[in-house]
Amino acid sequence: MDHLQEFLEEKVRQYNHSSFIPSDPVQVPHLFQRKEDIEIAALLTATLAWGQRPVIIRNARVLIEYMDSDPYQFIIGYEEEDLKPLLGFVHRTFNGFDCVYFIKALRKIYLKHGGLEAVFTQGYHVSGSVYGALSYFRDVFFSGEVPGRTSRHVSDVRAHSAAKRLNMFLRWMVRKDTNGVDFGLWSGIGTADLMIPLDLHSGNTARKLGLLTRKQDDWKSVEELTSFLRTFDPEDPVKYDFALFGLGVFEKF
Repeated sequence: MDHLQEFLEEKVRQYNHSSFIPSDPVQVPHLFQRKEDIEIAALLTATLAWGQRPVIIRNARVLIEYMDSDPYQFIIGYEEEDLKPLLGFVHRTFNGFDCVYFIKALRKIYLKHGGLEAVFTQGYHVSGSVYGALSYFRDVFFSGEVPGRTSRHVSDVRAHSAAKRLNMFLRWMVRKDTNGVDFGLWSGIGTADLMIPLDLHSGNTARKLGLLTRKQDDWKSVEELTSFLRTFDPEDPVKYDFALFGLGVFEKF
């Protein structure tokens, strides 16, 4: 186990580095300095984060350009006419109608709920867990009339989803270190409570390393894997996401 931890720590040092940013979708929120711009760009980029990485990055940048490269001001100040160009946006199954709903839901969150940090933090404090934060965010995001298909673009942990993209978004927002990849903008959620962003690559790598026994990539697997990683670093278990993802994607482990 000591050897395995040492191996993972080495891989964290290799990939948790500013040189990682240009190859990763996290580069998109790194275009901004204002907290709200970073949050919005990060959530939208994370929402698009499935498929080929160059395509994710390209389409996330296109979406930001639709918002005049000023996402917070666009969201709080748009007129209905400003939303029409967004109807032409497509990324895999995420289309223009989904995009418009997201923009409107984000406006409500910033104008009526105090912003993304306030919503996630409220869910976290009420429940004492990231599971509760993700559930509460989804409830707020889809309060009101929701186009039926749009709801699948925000994972539901109560339906046992691994919620990879939302957990990745929280890693970006919450986790703090000096390496410059994650932003560490939010202080109301504990880094120790973050859950691993589990996908096909990281799940397969974790199984090969003996970190995960469950075969499905679902919430129970997220809990199992995160619990194991906490034995290595109880204060920052999700730092090993860099190792698992780097091994799976870049090294084809």
